[in-house]
Amino acid sequence: MRLLVKAPAKINLSLDILGKRPDGYHEIEMVMTTIDLADRLELVLLEEDRIEVTSQSRFVPDDQRNLAYQAANLLKQKYQIQQGVKISIDKMIPVAAGLAGGSSDAAATLKGLNKIWGLHLSTDELARIGSEIGSDVSFCVHGGTALAQGRGEKISPLPAPPNCWVILAKPEIGVSTAEIYKNVNMNKITHPNTEAMIQALLGQSYEGICNHLGNALEEVTLNMYPEVALIKEQMEKFGADAVLMSGSGPTVFGLVQHDSRLHRVYNGLRGFCSQVFAVRLLGH
Repeated sequence: MRLLVKAPAKINLSLDILGKRPDGYHEIEMVMTTIDLADRLELVLLEEDRIEVTSQSRFVPDDQRNLAYQAANLLKQKYQIQQGVKISIDKMIPVAAGLAGGSSDAAATLKGLNKIWGLHLSTDELARIGSEIGSDVSFCVHGGTALAQGRGEKISPLPAPPNCWVILAKPEIGVSTAEIYKNVNMNKITHPNTEAMIQALLGQSYEGICNHLGNALEEVTLNMYPEVALIKEQMEKFGADAVLMSGSGPTVFGLVQHDSRLHRVYNGLRGFCSQVFAVRLLGH
């Protein structure tokens, strides 16, 4: 049996860090939404009891470091599954980019295997299992637009943002999330207004969303990687309505409502960056 599953990327409209937890993780509060840039996964059942991961991208590990592998392994252990699976990942989301590509692959694997192994787990149960893999996996299981709290495992759905274009630009570097969090100084970070972002979504105010984009990690990454700061500057200069770094970076995204401006921003960035995408919000 084989199944095709889509794994969409996410962007953070708001990312705040509230403090360090006793378990070593950070207490976070994030408003996230899915975008129309996705990896595609093919799951094929194997007779032999093993997990195999393949991808056309040389940046994607094919062993237990891969989050899709971890997702399959976790389900196998928890539910004593004796069957194997081959996971083929068609990678469209840039790797180590702050777009939750690996987490989304893990979430898609959980949802796909839930189906083909006939586990009948609810979305909440899958999200709980996902939280053992990584802090963005619970959100990716749910998808849409949501507030994520705790270390990312507490999910409260929100309305999708008003329709607009999202332009993404990723410099030729990968960023380690752990390294960025390690350099966070709680006394110096700028906290975004999460509540104002939630209200903007509830009121379907595009202007409110643009005014309240915020990411407490942005300053840390911009200081460590000047090329990210340059892309942000250029995107603002070319006329995006609002610009923010996603996650721990290095991808920067801009929101644009009008097609005419979209082309100007997109074409302008192509001169700076090899990886530029113009996509729609999925968000619901």
